[in-house]
Amino acid sequence: MSDEIQVAVRTESSATVIDLVGDVTTFAEEAINQAYQSASSDGATNIIFNFRENDYINSAGIAILIGVVTEARKRDQKLLMTGLSAHFQKIFRMVGLTQYADLYPSVEEALASLNGDGSGS
Repeated sequence: MSDEIQVAVRTESSATVIDLVGDVTTFAEEAINQAYQSASSDGATNIIFNFRENDYINSAGIAILIGVVTEARKRDQKLLMTGLSAHFQKIFRMVGLTQYADLYPSVEEALASLNGDGSGS
């Protein structure tokens, strides 16, 4: 098994999406922080972390995400997290991440929430 994570940054309408493919562990710290810094330096105010292709997040991974949430609050950015399994949604709630980052089933639903009332089709 590889400890590598693949991180891609893309722009979708009103947000910057950071796609995470692979496990979020201590080995992912540099890639996640670089992606977040890249999005921030490009002026992103809405950042979506997409966990759709992620199977595992350990305590070190959660610590990395808490660091990103802390930095995003300082920069007055809105963080959204999508694609988490029910298990990780529960853990994110338990550690308090959901106080600062909203959870959505999909990137599309997160984007709809950012775009206001026009989400009902």
